[in-house]
Amino acid sequence: MRKLHGLLIAAMVVAGGSITTVAPAAEANVTAATVPLEVANKSGRTDAVYLYVLGTNLATGQQGWADAGGGFHAWPAGGTPPTPAPDASIPGPANGQSITIRLPKFSGRVYFSYGQKLKFFVTTGGLVQPDVNNPSDPNRNILFNWSEYTLNDSGLWINSTQVDMFSAPYAVGVKNTSGTVRNTGHLKSGGYRGFFNALTGQPGGWANLIQRDPSGNILRAIAPGHGIAAGALPADVMNDYVNRVWAKYSSATLTVQPFADQPGVRYYGRVSGNVMNFTNGAGQVVTSFQKPDSDSIFGCYKLLDAPNDQVRGPISRTLCAGFNRSTLLTSTTQPDTNAADFYTDVVTNHYARKIHAQMQDGKAYAFAFDDVGNFESLVNDSNPTTAYVTLDPLD
Repeated sequence: MRKLHGLLIAAMVVAGGSITTVAPAAEANVTAATVPLEVANKSGRTDAVYLYVLGTNLATGQQGWADAGGGFHAWPAGGTPPTPAPDASIPGPANGQSITIRLPKFSGRVYFSYGQKLKFFVTTGGLVQPDVNNPSDPNRNILFNWSEYTLNDSGLWINSTQVDMFSAPYAVGVKNTSGTVRNTGHLKSGGYRGFFNALTGQPGGWANLIQRDPSGNILRAIAPGHGIAAGALPADVMNDYVNRVWAKYSSATLTVQPFADQPGVRYYGRVSGNVMNFTNGAGQVVTSFQKPDSDSIFGCYKLLDAPNDQVRGPISRTLCAGFNRSTLLTSTTQPDTNAADFYTDVVTNHYARKIHAQMQDGKAYAFAFDDVGNFESLVNDSNPTTAYVTLDPLD
């Protein structure tokens, strides 16, 4: 996921190269050095669970891992080819049980796996994380998932993410000093199988996003951008919608209001040839976008790159959300934050559509800028006392 308000803290480079960020870095309050994380296993599975807390130490900038007490351990130097990383696993709770570990001030991830420990490696450039899009990755046939979090002096941000894949379900939560608890990420009853059944029934190659183990058991569905890279999903899957958008805004104007708290900031897009030019209120061109391909849309990068600035980045994230949700033809003012308008076109991000349909609160991180309009599965608090990860049933 990405955030574009204020300063940023980059959480990690996720499999496939997309950058995720989870929290603004401006420091207002001073939180404790570590926060307890309660992990509850409600999966219904009998196999062992393994936990990992990996990330960047915000005090030093070092990459490393944390033990169950929140103690930091830097990764060793690594080599070429990558060398096995130290065993950073923490024994997780049995089904029906819970354990409490401590989260340090990291920008990173909490991984969990079922049945087997994950295999991490270290190279000269840092940690090599699991890449399920690589058929030879040693973690390819392990059922696992991760949450992203940032804990800094401003508080805690923790999410449930499907930006790279939809796999073993879980929810996240945070309790503050007043005792208020907020949760997100829970599926509806039957939502796990409901998602895979829906994806299987979606024509056009979407079922090819599903990965199975050698016994035929479902492991995950990879995000559509990864599906394009693997040849599982047609590279032109969004082209028809893009062509219609380009045709519409050759004779109409797209108004982008990227900041909900600054309604007076507006940019105006018109297509000329293969380029959509955006002007400000004075008629000056401030940025331009080439006609995006499907991969740029699903990844919110390449032709829809979103730098951390106050012009191109905010416009790009608005376009990315509009393409993924297929709202650019239904409203000439974006972002459209009416969920009833989302995913109604026959050409859309069906992976994202089907994930949101199965969430109890309708929120998910199904693509990088799913936070446009606050539809992301994220909780945060400036005064956290406890964080939660709940491993939910695979039903």
